[in-house]
Amino acid sequence: MRAYSGALKRAITSDSCVLDIGAGTGILSLLACQYGARKVYAVEPSSAIVVADEAARANGFGDRIECIQALSTDITLPDKADLIVSDLRGVLPLFKQHIPSIVDARRRLLAPGGKLIPKRDVLWAAIVETAQHYDSLVNPWLRERFELNMERASQIVTNVWERARVTPEQLLTKPHCWLTIDYLTVQSTNVAAEMTFQPTRSGTGHGFVVWFDAVLDDGIEFSNAPGQPELIYGIAFFPWSVPVDLSADDAILIDIRADLVGSDYVWSWQTRVFGKERVRPRAHFSQSTFLGVPLSPCEVRKRGASYQPRLRPDGQVDLHILQLMDGTRSNDNIAKLVAERFPSSFRSWRDALARIADLAAKYGD
Repeated sequence: MRAYSGALKRAITSDSCVLDIGAGTGILSLLACQYGARKVYAVEPSSAIVVADEAARANGFGDRIECIQALSTDITLPDKADLIVSDLRGVLPLFKQHIPSIVDARRRLLAPGGKLIPKRDVLWAAIVETAQHYDSLVNPWLRERFELNMERASQIVTNVWERARVTPEQLLTKPHCWLTIDYLTVQSTNVAAEMTFQPTRSGTGHGFVVWFDAVLDDGIEFSNAPGQPELIYGIAFFPWSVPVDLSADDAILIDIRADLVGSDYVWSWQTRVFGKERVRPRAHFSQSTFLGVPLSPCEVRKRGASYQPRLRPDGQVDLHILQLMDGTRSNDNIAKLVAERFPSSFRSWRDALARIADLAAKYGD
């Protein structure tokens, strides 16, 4: 927050129009007003925007902060923003719709010559020795209890990256800079890179970790690198299929991809460990978060392009409810009609009301 506060203070003038994307409870919007912005649009899809609205009025900024409960991709503004500020990252900046949201806002909502906070994020990676974290991930599935073999589950969990904390002493290699996201120019949501590492000491490699340095403005930065003060983001740990003993003569090649599919990223990482001779890898792993989600044959079939879907009874109920949401009926009126139409699904119209309210909250205008 100190870094964001400093970047806002530097960027804002008395004539600034600011767009706060993913405003949450509104702290960045409040700071923007405190530093003199003439107008702030606080955009947040969740109900946390209610807190932002109340905080704006409580701090005397109710006439300058306009709170909008929506996705930034769904809004238009009467004024172009001179500054767009956001913190849409998860553990890593490659998180859900973060990049598409920034690209869209930069194209539609930012004034010519306008600024973005942050300016860029720089991603780093290093091979790590973290036996305790790796064992907590894998060992519960390798222990045979009740004479049962659950090894298949251990293969699944090593295809999922996890938030972790590591120290500089646990790193087996120097950090490798593998990606810079410049928010003023970024276009593609997908990334691919090859990294080569050489251990600085002998040890057991359990995978690699990824973190980022955030540049909010020139000279105003923060980092969640190992050894830095703990931040909310954490560090991403990408495990290997099995641990590998490493020495200073080894070379580790990692091909990493992140592809935005639907609402989130599919990560893939291929690792090859070469000995001193560099002829053939003595360890080779191909991993992906796609393999970390158990899918039944039924689920796979339903996702196929040739699948011909047909609504189940509960889907028919939801379809009927949505068709009744035409702006002429109240929720309780719809509930009575639905309960009458589907008596086997609801004991009374009050039982149907909760379901209708959920659909109204999700799709209602």
